[in-house]
Amino acid sequence: MQAFPNISQIKYEGPKSKNPLAFKHYNADQKIDGKTMKDHLRFGVAYWHTFRGTGSDPFGPGTAIRPWDDGSNSVENAQRRVRVAFEFMEKLGAPFYCFHDRDVAPEGRSLKETNANLDAVVKVLKREQRRTGIKLLWGTANLFSNPRYVHGASTTCNADVFAFAGAQVKKALEVTKELGGQGYVFWGGREGYSTLLNTNMKRELDHLGKFLHMAVDYKKKIGFKGQFYIEPKPKEPTKHQYDSDAAACLNFLRQYDLLNDFKLNIETNHATLAGHTVQHDLLTAAAAGALGSVDANVGDAMLGWDTDQFPTDIYLTAQIMLVVLDMGGFKTGGLNFDAKVRRESFEPVDLFHAHIGGMDAFARGLKIAAAIRKDGRLAKFVQKRYASWDTGIGAKIEKGQVDFRALETYMLAKGEAARCVSGRQEMLENLINEFI
Repeated sequence: MQAFPNISQIKYEGPKSKNPLAFKHYNADQKIDGKTMKDHLRFGVAYWHTFRGTGSDPFGPGTAIRPWDDGSNSVENAQRRVRVAFEFMEKLGAPFYCFHDRDVAPEGRSLKETNANLDAVVKVLKREQRRTGIKLLWGTANLFSNPRYVHGASTTCNADVFAFAGAQVKKALEVTKELGGQGYVFWGGREGYSTLLNTNMKRELDHLGKFLHMAVDYKKKIGFKGQFYIEPKPKEPTKHQYDSDAAACLNFLRQYDLLNDFKLNIETNHATLAGHTVQHDLLTAAAAGALGSVDANVGDAMLGWDTDQFPTDIYLTAQIMLVVLDMGGFKTGGLNFDAKVRRESFEPVDLFHAHIGGMDAFARGLKIAAAIRKDGRLAKFVQKRYASWDTGIGAKIEKGQVDFRALETYMLAKGEAARCVSGRQEMLENLINEFI
């Protein structure tokens, strides 16, 4: 029995279509720069928001109408939810999905019972993957919802909790491998502090480093070939989280000798909470060769919290795709819609409207970014702006051929530095507008 009987396969109908259940710009098989849109964008559906979100907020219970969900924590309900999820993703045409272990299967009264529940649901996930061809982009473990993680998981003050978290990640890695997951994400939802008065920061960071090394070791032991990611976020639910932004994550990975084993999964709304644009965090990660995947959403500029809205801003999607194309495209990562419909959008069909809008926005962003790159004026301007580094003293500095004495000799002979060229910000903004 279908959960969406009145909705057929979502098709591409072109920009002139007025059908709200059709793509206007996302044409999966259309080739851009020699690769299909489907392969460029690698869209993923977030299981936790799309199939577990209820529309609840701090001021009221959920509003979402989900006829297929009986509201129980039974394994049978979880298995039914899987079949609904794959019907949705198949009709949407999304090639990937992502999940936390606790999204797909209920927690039991013991770790043994919890693992058995997960195994029972994984059987259905596996069967649905084979039936539809939809793949797991990445898996992860929820190490933040259960009260045991009140003080964090790997950074907890309680060694037993650390041990439980390790056992949970072990199982999540095994399941991700079994389902052919292309990656695995670590998000430290409570790996941080609310006050420094009761916090031994160095000890907590050392424990986090040990935890991630254990994960790397176990990944190798079981032969999991997927990419490991860390997802930055500065706050919520803690006052400060150790994975606060891309730079903090990279610093941590270098300090604990983990940079070769991890890339970053950058989320738009998390970057803005850190006081950055997503373009900033993407470029910070890309500059270190560590940009792996993207959680595609957006926040609300009028609200200072993680609203996880679907992205519809064409400037934003074009900026993101410029960075992705410049780094050579996704390898194991993709664009995961870590986004939820609004509390007021409570009917099942709203799930389709939200994803169609996000997919169309990124399709437009892809086309715009490809056109800007083909045009070449933006790249040429940036290259010309740094022309003084291509020859003469600039080239010598970059090659490490001069020291401070040589620089002094150079400037004593020259007398004054050459004048800088204009940054032409307004002209470049106008240039971008030509393509939007």
